Amino acid sequence: MTVIRTPGGLSLRFRPRALAVGAGAALLAAGLGLVAMGSGDYPMGPADVLRTLTGGGTPAEHFIVNELRLPRLVTALLVGAALALAGTVFQSLVRNPLGSPDVLGFTQGASTGALVVVVLGGGSLALAGAAVAGGLATGLLIYALAWRRGVHGYRLILVGIGVAAILTGVNGYLLTRAPLMDAARAVLWLTGSLDGRGWANAGPLLVVTAVLGPLVLVGCGPALRMMELGDDTASALGVPVRQLRLILLAAAVLLVSFAAAAAGPVSFVALVAPHVTKRLTRAPGPNLLPSMAVGAALLVGADLLAQRAFAGHQLPVGVVTGVIGGGYLVWLLAMERRAGRL
Repeated sequence: MTVIRTPGGLSLRFRPRALAVGAGAALLAAGLGLVAMGSGDYPMGPADVLRTLTGGGTPAEHFIVNELRLPRLVTALLVGAALALAGTVFQSLVRNPLGSPDVLGFTQGASTGALVVVVLGGGSLALAGAAVAGGLATGLLIYALAWRRGVHGYRLILVGIGVAAILTGVNGYLLTRAPLMDAARAVLWLTGSLDGRGWANAGPLLVVTAVLGPLVLVGCGPALRMMELGDDTASALGVPVRQLRLILLAAAVLLVSFAAAAAGPVSFVALVAPHVTKRLTRAPGPNLLPSMAVGAALLVGADLLAQRAFAGHQLPVGVVTGVIGGGYLVWLLAMERRAGRL
């Protein structure tokens, strides 16, 4: 741990390796984004992309870069960072590496809200709003069911898994009730896709991340580190555990819900990003900021693969994250078993 003290009495503590990992992941995300914006049916060099981003370029390049490709890239960066931050918070709160919104039912809740709109024949704006409402309602339901003189991490996992199973069944039933064309649109949304995303998709998530990100990183991050030691230890150190857990759960559910509204329920990013970050930083604690950078880099890289891996055919980004995340989870379980921890 490195500590920098200012003449005014302020101090800044950081781990150089964690800082390097976060900076490296941010640079990787920027580089991959530059490649993504310069490739496709209208190829452009990195210098041309940068010149267009800074106000130069032809009208055609301005339209392609700033109106078509940049909103998709910004949406990918925000969704990856928001999911990674939410996944890190969930895993720290429940003190379980599998405690991600994919497992605990919050993603399924957002999907249920969106599918209700699909069955009722609503538009894209209503679908995004319903995804946020579904995620929040699921968060309240899980919190209420898990409450017993407080919310224990183990109980939250069990309730979340049960709610996720119920909502998965409900989602399947809603798909059977939707008209054929609407059901096909819903299945594409459920896979997780960044195709056709514009500023209207990125805007709400940008606002939510700009508000909740500093709240979690600066306002709650040090206390979250102490909560990983256990509720009793954190309380003895002066942390208001119940109030802080409620604030962090609400922030994480909002991040997941708005990310789902922007790009659909993209799988495995919230689960994998904290694991990858912890292995890279080799530092204890939640590693919130490096996780956000790693999550953004993961989703931008996955979207680049989804667009360019198969010539003439684009995959939904959720397919790529599912393949990568599932493979990583199998590898992780194999390593844990080889180490004798399973």
